[in-house]
Amino acid sequence: MSNPPATAPPLVMTHRQIMEALTGLLAAFFTAILSSTIVANALPTIMSDLHGTQTDFAWVITAALLANAVTTPLWGKLADLFNKKVLVQLSIVIFVAGSVMAGLSETIPLLLTARVIQGVAMGGLTALAQAIIGTMIPPRDRGKYSGYMGGVMAVGTAGGPLLGGFIVDSPLGWRWTFFVCVPLAVIALILLQVTLKIQHIKRPAKIDWLGSILLTSGVSLLLIWVSFAGNPAYYDWVSWQSAAMVGGGVVLLALLVLVESKVEQPIIPLKIISERTTALAILASVAVGIAMFGSTTFLGQYFQVAGGASPTEAGLLTLPMIAGNLTGSVVSGLLISRTGKWKGYLIGGSVLLIGGLGLAGTMDHTTELWQAGIFTAILGVGLGMLMQNLVLAVQNTVRASDIGTASASVAFFRSVGGAIGVAVLGAVLSSRVSQLATEGLAAAGIPVAGGTAGASMDLVDMPAPVREIMRAAYGDATAEVFLISAVVAVIALVSVLFIKERPLRRTVDVQPDSQQDVQPDVEPDLQLHADAERTTAELAPANR
Repeated sequence: MSNPPATAPPLVMTHRQIMEALTGLLAAFFTAILSSTIVANALPTIMSDLHGTQTDFAWVITAALLANAVTTPLWGKLADLFNKKVLVQLSIVIFVAGSVMAGLSETIPLLLTARVIQGVAMGGLTALAQAIIGTMIPPRDRGKYSGYMGGVMAVGTAGGPLLGGFIVDSPLGWRWTFFVCVPLAVIALILLQVTLKIQHIKRPAKIDWLGSILLTSGVSLLLIWVSFAGNPAYYDWVSWQSAAMVGGGVVLLALLVLVESKVEQPIIPLKIISERTTALAILASVAVGIAMFGSTTFLGQYFQVAGGASPTEAGLLTLPMIAGNLTGSVVSGLLISRTGKWKGYLIGGSVLLIGGLGLAGTMDHTTELWQAGIFTAILGVGLGMLMQNLVLAVQNTVRASDIGTASASVAFFRSVGGAIGVAVLGAVLSSRVSQLATEGLAAAGIPVAGGTAGASMDLVDMPAPVREIMRAAYGDATAEVFLISAVVAVIALVSVLFIKERPLRRTVDVQPDSQQDVQPDVEPDLQLHADAERTTAELAPANR
């Protein structure tokens, strides 16, 4: 009997050691989630103060989402080349710089630039948190710690709008919705330095720079096109500008597919995402991302602009959706753990998502707030049942060495879907508000000076009659955003219907020796863990 290979698995960490190491990581993750949600109820005030339009409103969200999505795979590759602890600390430093810049912004372009910087940092935190957890915790034990991440996400998601609304209503003003995240990030940086102790195992890896450039350029070009098309101040839907931008975007994405099929370590792993379950889960995740980000982004705006709520009140009014999200996620997770069945919850979540969005599509500026609360609670339950369970379906299907790549792909496409949703629905909302406002002003006999094409959100300085017409326009136009999201959510339902349910496995699926080719995004420690399990299995017959 030969001795085991020299490559031994890393020492197994105790629960206490893992929790100590996770402290700083969870603090950083909480800061990233909080920064994403805290600005939601501050945006109407920000747009009014900086004289922004509805298009600007959408791009403050889209810029961060897009930067987050396209940089997440890059951070994952860097994690294979450099120390993960140093990288996560670097992402926090970048995040602090973006937050300070956003808080000091005096113009919309400067604010958008700061949001891109924040998005790059959030992409790092997203990718590196998963990589570090994969380094410390064996796959079969990882599930027990996902609840901590879920709890942090729930607190950050629920607390962000409330804290943001309170800050905007306080003497501090909206700028502190960005500044308040800075001390939290510094605390996370210190905790990471003290508590996170992981061994860096360098693995040969190449960064697909050409794929990254093509991906960013193609998606960005299409998003810019859809954001400004149809606006008289820019260009029509059918115009040479539209043709050039759409054609350019399609060509860039076609080149991306070609490049990814040729390179050794693609940023978008076509081999993995073309597998049936992963492909269908990704398609559903894109639809969920569009529905989630595209509709909920404008919810706080609806409460404030159409309903006349204060930022703090708007934060409280979003709680039914957050509570529904948390309930759907926790309850479905517990039931799936007991039964091992998961497809029914994906179907149920899709139905509730469509139903909640459809009901929200009936809202206008006269809808009672308790009705809006019920509609958004149903929407939240559907989202909670879908988001994490789509990732679970993928993780249960792919090989152990591909879990990280497949999971990151689902998250990546959901973020891209969210960016597309915010940009497209923001453009639709802007166009519809302009149309309704023009009709309302004409009916009231008020001359339209300079048009309302930009769907201005600077309601404070408007005369009272004009302000009321604009409030009604925003309230009635928001319903169209929810209805479009409901139609998109049907794609999620159709996708999950065709996903084949497989029993949740209790062991790590290890590939045979003949297939021992390291995949692009394999965590080295996951591979070591798999090697150790295979060695044990090979030695077992000799020990009987």
